[in-house]
Amino acid sequence: MARKFFVGGNWKCNGTSDEVKKIITTLNEAQVPGEDVVVLSPPFVFLAVVKGLLRPDFHVAAQNCWVRKGGAFTGEVSAEMLVNLGIPWVILGHSERRQLLNESNEFVADKVAYALSQGLKVIACIGETLEQREAGITLNVVAEQTKAIAAKISNWDNVVLAYEPVWAIGTGKVATPAQAQEVHADLRKWIHEHVSADVAASVRIIYGGSVNGGNSKELAGQPDLDGFLVGGASLKPEFIDIINSATVKKN
Repeated sequence: MARKFFVGGNWKCNGTSDEVKKIITTLNEAQVPGEDVVVLSPPFVFLAVVKGLLRPDFHVAAQNCWVRKGGAFTGEVSAEMLVNLGIPWVILGHSERRQLLNESNEFVADKVAYALSQGLKVIACIGETLEQREAGITLNVVAEQTKAIAAKISNWDNVVLAYEPVWAIGTGKVATPAQAQEVHADLRKWIHEHVSADVAASVRIIYGGSVNGGNSKELAGQPDLDGFLVGGASLKPEFIDIINSATVKKN
């Protein structure tokens, strides 16, 4: 069975009430492929607003959630709260949280496992820094990040892996289609060898890192690239072009 193309829009810490409504209006009016999965991830404060206004064929994700049940954890949001709000997806392990907040591979893996146990679907982020790429250890890094997750979960049906080279996030630099395909193919091979052939064939591995309307079609044409996690461009009308890049998979 073919893997469904997946496009996530990570708004990060951006937006006002008026801007959110404007973005949603633009997306609600857009013509996009009906069979593909589109997930928007606004800041926590806008989750309910976006969910209430967004067209029914698009979905909503949180940008993070706590590693266990809620309680005395000031400033955190629990998986149970997201489920209660009817939010189906959550992004975990984004490089900004790994780097700025020192979230380790094991901590991210624990988050993934707990979120899945509460019924959420997870976009799990992995990726190397520029120093790691230049040292030639990209696969080692993403394999270790994936290995930590694989050690904590047994069912991958509700997991999407997002490969985001840290050096390409928000920098304007983007991995070439060949670079992205190489990592995606190597990662799929690692999953085949260390998880299972079935998971390797079915799990979606999406790409993130300065994706825009101009480069998305060429990237989408790579055989092991199953979609995108889009940052800044998801706040702009060109996000629709990125969603529509899925059509190259059908040609």
